[in-house]
Amino acid sequence: MERKYALELIAEHISKGNLVKHMLATEAAMRALAERLGGDPESWALAGLLHDLDYDTTEKDFPRHGHETARLLEGRGIAPEVIHAIESHPNHPECPPVSEMDKALHAVDGLTGLIVAASLMHPDKRLAPLDTEFVMRRFNEKRFAAGANRDQIATCETIGVPLEEFVGITLDAMKSISGDLGL
Repeated sequence: MERKYALELIAEHISKGNLVKHMLATEAAMRALAERLGGDPESWALAGLLHDLDYDTTEKDFPRHGHETARLLEGRGIAPEVIHAIESHPNHPECPPVSEMDKALHAVDGLTGLIVAASLMHPDKRLAPLDTEFVMRRFNEKRFAAGANRDQIATCETIGVPLEEFVGITLDAMKSISGDLGL
């Protein structure tokens, strides 16, 4: 699927601008992680871009999250491994993350929000002045961005990427699209 078509699907299914920004941040991070891990950057980026496509309809019904997107994407020429990464990113017991792409998407999903929160608490309210050390300090403050599941983020270690490196890769990827993120 071409990115242009993926963006049209997002425009059709997502009503919240901040969620679109989260999906863009996840796309950028997944592309960078694919490059680090030897995956296909286009496939990984597509999984990141579309991973929350069903969020407007499943926000109050979490057990359906991911599954609805998988159904929506069937028959649209998207590789099965991309659909599986999207379906498994919530880590439902019946569909856990298995591949490196699956696990990367699961781990990075919460990290993008933590990084956005860190940027908003910084005096400049932008990504540019942030570094890995600043984000790691926020990561270690359990009350900061309490909704960002630290255990989920730390699963990056299961794909052989140490936490600090994972944070750095994701932060750099988000900085590369800071204009799109409004940060």
